[in-house]
Amino acid sequence: MTKLDSNACRPRNALVAIAREYPDAWKQIDEFRADRGKGLPTWPDWCFFPLAGTYAIVSKGSMIPLGLDKVGDVSRLGALGAWRVTQGIYRFDPTVFDAVKDTPVERDIPCDVLYHLPEWCIYIETPGLAWGGDQLHGVWVHLEYDMNDGRHELRMLTDADDYLSPIILHLGQWPLKEAIERVFAESQRHGLPKFDMSDDMPQLVAIHEQLLSLVLYVCSQASEIGDRLRTPSHPAPTRVKGGGWRLFPPNRVTTWDVGVRLGAALRKANQVASSGHGEPRNGLRGHIRRAHWHGFLSGPLKREDGSEIATRDRKFELRWLPPIAVNLDDVADLPATIRAVK
Repeated sequence: MTKLDSNACRPRNALVAIAREYPDAWKQIDEFRADRGKGLPTWPDWCFFPLAGTYAIVSKGSMIPLGLDKVGDVSRLGALGAWRVTQGIYRFDPTVFDAVKDTPVERDIPCDVLYHLPEWCIYIETPGLAWGGDQLHGVWVHLEYDMNDGRHELRMLTDADDYLSPIILHLGQWPLKEAIERVFAESQRHGLPKFDMSDDMPQLVAIHEQLLSLVLYVCSQASEIGDRLRTPSHPAPTRVKGGGWRLFPPNRVTTWDVGVRLGAALRKANQVASSGHGEPRNGLRGHIRRAHWHGFLSGPLKREDGSEIATRDRKFELRWLPPIAVNLDDVADLPATIRAVK
């Protein structure tokens, strides 16, 4: 874990900018959250603050629909407001980053994994990726609970060169392409123009797949985040005068290194292989097995009377398996070299 100078930090600068535009937003969010399940309807714990609330802040409670120039602020304020309480930046080891981002997300989206985001909102750095023809510096990631119909969404706010733009995925038992199509269909129901996505869909799926793979890795590989001394988590609220509770944001961002030990093991294996020294184990040199789906049979093997349960009567599940190190030295024993940030 390393600390960044907030004066040179793009995510922190974005947070400062949105606070200038909506100076009362953080106080209003605190008040809305304090009223959750009391004067306001409740929402799941994995959602920091529904976008219905940020819509009310941006619109100042007006019933008049927001113009296109303000609609984007709802997503920006929602992501940055959730990120503000922890301000975690997730920096992948370069070797692991390349392996994970190129992992295909096949079949249905593994939604259950996504509910294990280490913080309400995280910022993942994305070196080398592009969005809309511009360099993509990173992406804020959080979960949304639609207060109108209870829909669950994965929200990603892209940090490109000159703008912040939302990516939305409707979560459910369907593949990535359908999740994208559902978002476009929903936008049309709200009066936005209809688009012919036939030409753009392959490119849309490709960038969505890369970002989703990075998010899934962060959600499923808790042991590969940080330096073992501390781990990211939801902050604890503090009791304030009057008997209420409040979340106080940190004064600076925290950078969590992701995949450092695994990256070191992969590079070591590559060096041994390229040098021609060292013997492979079981006929295979060390490598990373691409992240993939794997089927599991779950449930008891025997009944209470001791009789075996037929395979066909057990539950078959598909689970997400992140990249797996094969024939590498014990990743847990490798030093975690934290890269200083200037």
